[in-house]
Amino acid sequence: MRRSGSLKAPFVAVASVAVLAAVTAAGFLAGSSSVSLGDLLAWATGGDVSAAAKSILVNVRLPRVLAALLAGGALAVAGAIIQAVLDNPLASPNIIGINSGAGLFVLVAASVFPQVLWLPPLAAFLGALVTALVIFGISLGANTSRLTVVLAGIAITTVFGAGMNTILIVNPDAYIGSSTFLVGGLAGVLMDDLLWPAVYIAAGLAAALFAAGKLNIMALGDDTAHALGMNVGACRLAMLGLAAVLAGAAVSFAGLLGFAGLIIPHLVRFFVGHDNRMVLPLSAVAGAAFVVVCDLLARVLFAPYEVPVGILMAFLGGPFFIYLILKNRRGSLE
Repeated sequence: MRRSGSLKAPFVAVASVAVLAAVTAAGFLAGSSSVSLGDLLAWATGGDVSAAAKSILVNVRLPRVLAALLAGGALAVAGAIIQAVLDNPLASPNIIGINSGAGLFVLVAASVFPQVLWLPPLAAFLGALVTALVIFGISLGANTSRLTVVLAGIAITTVFGAGMNTILIVNPDAYIGSSTFLVGGLAGVLMDDLLWPAVYIAAGLAAALFAAGKLNIMALGDDTAHALGMNVGACRLAMLGLAAVLAGAAVSFAGLLGFAGLIIPHLVRFFVGHDNRMVLPLSAVAGAAFVVVCDLLARVLFAPYEVPVGILMAFLGGPFFIYLILKNRRGSLE
């Protein structure tokens, strides 16, 4: 991909916000039970709206759209951070096993402490963090190539996936809707499910945006970063911790959604370059819009049936991952 120099970051930012607003409105309107634009506007402005439309908007569409916004923004920013910290274009939360680590810890927490509502987001963060630290340790190994890191992540994903399936075989009631959780889905998400993850995601996004400049300094190389007074190792660990917070919080309510953290950062960099002070906020906006669109398509493409949004995202993300491998095959992954 070659970045187009004619597209300036402010224009891309305005266009991204406009697209996000449009797809968010569409997410409220479309579904098995349609809601009119007039009902949406009346509800949003405190006007009169029918009881049926209000029930759909408040109880079904609001938590689902909010979940898509939170998950998309969190996973996209987590992916952008991981790619920058590991200097690896193939890295993302689902590719290197962070999502699976979070998912495994969520299922363990749900099995042991099923009534503790605030525990799954914390467990997801811990699982994501443990996996991120393992991958970071592997990336520091002598003569470790970028492709080796990805392959190690895939191996970790396989092991954690086996662990999750084992839990669900031994204790099928460990997690309601576990089949959707394993592929990623937003159907049935409630506002109560989003309270603690929203807090973690908001805090993680704020911290990531504040620290975006440090990613730019790390991109100059370790020697230059040290010369500028940065403790590179500590900074890398801190940024991976932020990525773990974001990915883990998203997994706790959206399941093992994949590829938003891979596709979106590359798309954003194509338009605005590699300045992380622009890449991170635009990744949050674009990632949120991407998951809302995918969830909307998952609702309407196969009506009256609905597929988990994670399946649709896998159809999009798999070919893109192959494209990245082929694009970087000439030694750039070593």
